[in-house]
Amino acid sequence: MTISENKKIYFASDQHLGAPSREISFPREQKFVNWLDIVKEDAQAIFLLGDLFDFWFEYKTVVPKGFVRVLGKLAEIRDSGIPIYFFVGNHDLWMNDYFQEELNIPVFHKPKEFLINDKIFLIGHGDGLGPNDKGYKRMKKIFTFPLFQWMFRWLHPDLGVRLGQYMSVKNKLISGDEDAMFLGEENEWLAQYCRRKLKTKKYDFFIFGHRHLPLNIDLTEESKYINLGDWVKYFTYGVYEKKNIELKEF
Repeated sequence: MTISENKKIYFASDQHLGAPSREISFPREQKFVNWLDIVKEDAQAIFLLGDLFDFWFEYKTVVPKGFVRVLGKLAEIRDSGIPIYFFVGNHDLWMNDYFQEELNIPVFHKPKEFLINDKIFLIGHGDGLGPNDKGYKRMKKIFTFPLFQWMFRWLHPDLGVRLGQYMSVKNKLISGDEDAMFLGEENEWLAQYCRRKLKTKKYDFFIFGHRHLPLNIDLTEESKYINLGDWVKYFTYGVYEKKNIELKEF
């Protein structure tokens, strides 16, 4: 991917729309839609790194009610020709093909490499990577087990979605609230994951979400780990231009 003159690439993560209720999160949805409206003017591409929704489950013919403003804005931006890339998070990991079919937005379930202006990026949500996060790793294995998903799909959506929303808000293993504190540059487990990856290949930028903390950590003189923060407390996002990425607050 090559960035055209006067264009930028934007990154955002962890909006958690719907939490702790749709009514309370509605102003945050409006704020995020406003941000999308602004960045579309000079965006070469937009990367959304997961947990856009606090709970999301796709039945074969049903998706959770609500969020029409943000979905409509994403459709508008994508229809204008601006690429959007979506990485599922731990709260919306049950996303399948709805975004591809309705919005023409590709969905990634694992971190993916991108070559942007001759710089190598590794981009993903960040859940379950590196050491620690062990409780969630065990839970993720259950949630992604095909039999479990098949059984959950047999619940009526009125019951399944309500149960999922309750679990997303109340369960600390899912929400990540239990470790949403800065652990220090050496102890941040996503930073540790990045350092291990650098032993096998050169990366210029690691871009993740999940930690709900805006972080900009120099791993080496040529490699950075960026955590995008969130749209619950910090309202931060990343912008890449002129071979450098910055964290900004909206």
